[in-house]
Amino acid sequence: MGVKFHQVARDRREFLGDMPVLENIPLNVQRAPQNMPIERKEVMSGTKVYLAGPDVFYPDALARGHQMRVICAAYGFVGVYPLDTQIDLTLPAASKAIFKANRELIDGADAVLANLRDFRGFEPDSGTVWEVAYALAKGKTVIGYLPTAASILQRMGDIPRDGVDEEGCMVEDFGLPLNLMLAHSLSAIAYGEDSNHEGLKAALSKLQEFGVAGC
Repeated sequence: MGVKFHQVARDRREFLGDMPVLENIPLNVQRAPQNMPIERKEVMSGTKVYLAGPDVFYPDALARGHQMRVICAAYGFVGVYPLDTQIDLTLPAASKAIFKANRELIDGADAVLANLRDFRGFEPDSGTVWEVAYALAKGKTVIGYLPTAASILQRMGDIPRDGVDEEGCMVEDFGLPLNLMLAHSLSAIAYGEDSNHEGLKAALSKLQEFGVAGC
């Protein structure tokens, strides 16, 4: 095996010759931070949990996904992160490819853990909400998690006046941390700060309480 490897390497050098190395071409591929352990996706087995949430939009999205998978493993689960699927963002149909890829990841998961923290306002990320609804329709256990149990009205602070927002629309006030249709659909809601992924850890504990066994 070693002889063949060196032969291939030598043949490659001879073929390339003085061809310039294309090092500065921008690629739409995010690289994991240095010294991060490389995971072999082909050997993944066990109870899979899809990690829904706006985490994919964070500046450290890849590193964050790695941390979340490590935490899942500590609880005996296999974390499945949306960015696990590499898609060429320069393709005309990239958005449709992302949609299909994420839907397939949910289909292959045993449960969904959804980060439903406020995102770009006082409501969860809309894409995450869709994934929650899709997973529920497929009969999967879905645990949502938030930093706090404060209601929407409480989180809005001084903005609402007499239960009405700046645009004159009524602010739902049932003492729930989420819109009632979402809150009552979830299998459970867990709470924990975003820092150190405390919310995710709480959701994993809830998942265990629901009898969804890990590896």
